[in-house]
Amino acid sequence: MREFDYQRASDVAGAVALLGADPDTRFLGGGTNLVDLMKSGVERPARLVDIRELPLDEIEPTPDGGLRIGATVTNGDLAAHPEIRRRYPALAQAVLAGASGQLRNMATVGGNLLQRTRCGYFTDVTKPCNKRVPGSGCPAIEGEHHNHAILGASGHCVAVHPSDMAVALAAFDAVVHFHAADGPGQSPLADFYLPVGDTPHRETALPPGALITHVTLPPAPVAARSRYRKVRERASYAFAIGSLAAALDVRDGVVQDARLAFGAVASRPWRAGAAERVLIGAPADAGTYAAAADAELAAARPLPHNGYKVELIRNLVVAVLSELAEEAAR
Repeated sequence: MREFDYQRASDVAGAVALLGADPDTRFLGGGTNLVDLMKSGVERPARLVDIRELPLDEIEPTPDGGLRIGATVTNGDLAAHPEIRRRYPALAQAVLAGASGQLRNMATVGGNLLQRTRCGYFTDVTKPCNKRVPGSGCPAIEGEHHNHAILGASGHCVAVHPSDMAVALAAFDAVVHFHAADGPGQSPLADFYLPVGDTPHRETALPPGALITHVTLPPAPVAARSRYRKVRERASYAFAIGSLAAALDVRDGVVQDARLAFGAVASRPWRAGAAERVLIGAPADAGTYAAAADAELAAARPLPHNGYKVELIRNLVVAVLSELAEEAAR
């Protein structure tokens, strides 16, 4: 690991100024992803600015009835918060599915949003990778790609985003708030992660040197009946090979509202807008759920060894929505 300086930030503006003065600086929250990347040589910062003591660790109601989640709230505290569990249960379930208890007690909300892909070619500095070294190539396309993207990829990158939490946040229209050199700003999560295109190294719309300060969740009554389901290759502490955050409102046998987002299928959490449009106003039955999944997955472009994800996500949609509808009917 490259030697680095360490400094503790005392306020948000000061932290942003420190990063702006030296682009070879990184913010340090829980460090659960950054420190691993430093050990492997993917990240080589000259200085770390510790932001854990900034006043960004609260979960509070917003005036419109939503919730404000501070960037340094730990994943463990987020999953345990009674209002998250009551009003956005899929978010609590996603966080609990995301890592071990030890990691959840260190990892932060802001860091979770900014975690990097676990593609083996990205994390191995001896291999080419367009995300790590633009223009060097994407060996995953012809190589190991069984857990790579089936939606929204390009010939430049087929890696997937690893976050479980971000999938649930995407389903509920979360907004990311940040502080940059020119002041505060915000970005809907739907726009926060950039399409891969020919610039896979540009992952988010966060301005250079900006610090995520909090995330807001708008009020969403449908979210109270929601679920996160994660499929992985072993039962605990593994990244998803496919996941689904879903919420469903059914009345008199008809879908009134629905929210769906897929995980581990694209370079960003995949909001399933086409599927939602099929669902709303349609009968709440397995045929509708399958048609909704098919509408979204029509855009899938699997590689030779990850085509199983199409059927996996389709089955997840049908199973989870059926469970939610059955609960609503009780």
